[in-house]
Amino acid sequence: MSKPLLSINNLEISFKREGGYNAVIRNISYDLHENEILGIVGESGSGKSVSSLAIMGLLPAHISKISNGTIVFQGKNVANLNEKEVQNLRGNEIAMIFQEPMSSLNPSLKCGFQVQEILLQHTKLSSSDTKAETLSLFEKVKLPDPQILFEKYPHEISGGQKQRVMIAMAIACKPQLLIADEPTTALDVTVQKEIIQLLKDIQQETGMSIIFISHDLSLVSEIAHRVLVMYQGEIVEQGEVKQIFKNPKHNYTKALIASRPSLEVRLKRLPTIQDFLNDNINSEIVTPKNRAQFHEKLYNQQPILEVINVEKEYFSTAGFFGKKSGFKAVNNVSFKLYEGETLGLVGESGCGKSTLGNAILQLDKATAGQILYRGQDIAKLGGAEIKKLRKEIQIIFQDPYSSLNPRIPVGKAIMEPMQVHGLHKNDKERKAKTIEILERVGLGGDFFNRYPHEFSGGQRQRIGIARTIALQPKLIVCDESVSALDISVQAQVLNLLNELKENFGFTYIFISHDLAVVKYMSDQVLVMNKGKIEEIADADELYANPQNEYTKKLIDAIPKGGS
Repeated sequence: MSKPLLSINNLEISFKREGGYNAVIRNISYDLHENEILGIVGESGSGKSVSSLAIMGLLPAHISKISNGTIVFQGKNVANLNEKEVQNLRGNEIAMIFQEPMSSLNPSLKCGFQVQEILLQHTKLSSSDTKAETLSLFEKVKLPDPQILFEKYPHEISGGQKQRVMIAMAIACKPQLLIADEPTTALDVTVQKEIIQLLKDIQQETGMSIIFISHDLSLVSEIAHRVLVMYQGEIVEQGEVKQIFKNPKHNYTKALIASRPSLEVRLKRLPTIQDFLNDNINSEIVTPKNRAQFHEKLYNQQPILEVINVEKEYFSTAGFFGKKSGFKAVNNVSFKLYEGETLGLVGESGCGKSTLGNAILQLDKATAGQILYRGQDIAKLGGAEIKKLRKEIQIIFQDPYSSLNPRIPVGKAIMEPMQVHGLHKNDKERKAKTIEILERVGLGGDFFNRYPHEFSGGQRQRIGIARTIALQPKLIVCDESVSALDISVQAQVLNLLNELKENFGFTYIFISHDLAVVKYMSDQVLVMNKGKIEEIADADELYANPQNEYTKKLIDAIPKGGS
């Protein structure tokens, strides 16, 4: 093989703690060759992003340092370069695409200018030449109408388009190395597939090398030639993609592969990292016969919720005396939901699934149709009756951190809705109940007085679930409630939701863009597109035999993993 483009040798990175520096990356070594895509996989906190920031010379100053080892890029040790040399390296030789394009793009500058700025700084091109080059880059990353998009601000374009603008910025100076840090995490499965294909096409055309970072091993298998797996600051395994998938050696790698719901087999309980590390795997399967028996009982009762011809229309006015124009976010939607059922709701961003969820929750009233909860049209309820309904129908949000008050300990945040709805006799009883719920969601009473910032993402999601179940609701809307979590934490939360459903008889509307997760969780799946229902069917039947082209496109975009 050719001489490596990048060589990491015995790298140790330390962060300042009380009493000195602590190593967070320990003794990692790997090579990246020219014209190669290397996948780096691991959960949050495994060190994959920190080690890649070190390559760019972007480690936070004064609180971190490279305490051992070398990062050699094209024969130069990056750690020994001065600030000017590192700046010349960034953009010109090494570029990076970040996870969240909205926070990486300047909201006050037009998209075209932000790419032009890179070219003006790093090349000798004139202003008019940089504009022409930017438009050419927008075409290369397959942005629609480059001339129009050039003049738009980041908030005026979709998430997938923002990520394409970021890719255009990254490849503007034709770097030899591109670091893509979780570039598709928040994107729909179809957009994710397009971005992966785009990166592959650009890589083949330019011959640049890519480090592709993700917590999703199946996704990495779609793009990388080789993979290295990181766990707690160390590389535990590396090798060719097929070898890692077909014959993983380390228990952590096995766990990353198995924690993601399979499209073929329905496990009763998803294995977690700890299950693998403790050699305690439950491989009990839910058979088609088990499902058929459960469904016969389930669908032989009155529906708990009936949505009939529901519409939600938004109006906007163009100009001062402009004409009002309407947009139907939800268009003539009807379905039934039965007590104890999980109904999966899938579709791309903007399809209307969250709007429909908000209409059911009475957070945003429907403009037409009926929503019958236990036979009563809840769209016609007044304030006091809506308050009563809130106890029955609850939501688990996508981002638990923004739904928790940072100044209130989590125990009090869970007690608060109990007080509002007059549950239990007094605060002593409510506190005892809160501790019981915290234990139920796998946390425990000693977490009662801690604040939201003291918890990990997975723990905060458990707190969000605890707060929801404190009211003993009957129907819970889970709106993208696991989409921001690592694969193994996601497995823990999905297991918890299923366990709670079994114990408390909950009914779920499970909204997500992750189709593998929706199939695993759901009894029936409802597919939405542009505000309308495209298809509704039993989850297993829908995935095995989709009737609709749009559904086929969604299923085809699911990363298959090593195949």
